Amino acid sequence: MKGKLYFILSMIIFGAVGVFAKYIDMSSSKIALFLSLVGALCLVIVFVWKRQKVSWYRVKRNAIALFLASIALSGNWIFLFQAYKETTIANAALSYYFAPILVIVLSPFVLKEKLSLKKAICIIVALLGLSLILLNGKLETNGHHLLGIGYGLVAAVFYAALTLVNKFIRGLDGLVITLIQLILSIIVLTPLVLLTDGFTFFSITGTTVILILVLGIVHGGIGFYLFFAGMKSLKSQSIAVLSYIDPLTSLLISAFIVGESMTVQQVIGASLLLGSIWIGETGGMKRREVTIP
Repeated sequence: MKGKLYFILSMIIFGAVGVFAKYIDMSSSKIALFLSLVGALCLVIVFVWKRQKVSWYRVKRNAIALFLASIALSGNWIFLFQAYKETTIANAALSYYFAPILVIVLSPFVLKEKLSLKKAICIIVALLGLSLILLNGKLETNGHHLLGIGYGLVAAVFYAALTLVNKFIRGLDGLVITLIQLILSIIVLTPLVLLTDGFTFFSITGTTVILILVLGIVHGGIGFYLFFAGMKSLKSQSIAVLSYIDPLTSLLISAFIVGESMTVQQVIGASLLLGSIWIGETGGMKRREVTIP
């Protein structure tokens, strides 16, 4: 029961990331960098507290995959945070959650997995749902909704790449993989921020500092710890079903906290997209690989 509670809490935390990222007065690359930095520091504390050891031999064996995954993680966060800034939290979350469909599409080519008829139908239904969301974004007159949805889809591509690359990592604990990828993301993002925005701290307000610390500590530290602590005692089927708390949290926050309205078309599109992914993920699944949310 404790494991299930931990996992549910982690999904709520991950689903709430949009409300912080949307209102942080920083570029998306800076937000991603500080999230990686604060999250890595939090996980280092967890490692010291748990006296967990790292096999550097196994790290070296997986070095290429870990580095590629860190690039995918960095791109994932940059485009996701930009999506939150350009459109509603609901639009960003739904377009981003197209990632599992991309994994299903790419798995036959990357992992040599067979594409079943049921999953093929799920892909078609998900595409229909995404089309309704895109059409709704085109009809919206306030904001850059289509651009935001586009950023969300690019973030989904990076997340799908992260998921697939992580499947090639062998012999490392999920918490270890996360910490290493966060550290590598810091290395990847630092020169990017220096070349684009630079580090100008004088214009940062107290509110921005508080929001970035909350995002880093709660999402990058506590969220990841609860995610891996809870996942250890859950079956694959339970993980797949409970993972839907993440996008549902985003939708609820969008509607009831931020006050963003959803059209009937959006609701139908969301139902088709999330429903098809749920059916595609929960059938015939033996094991769910660990990926950083």
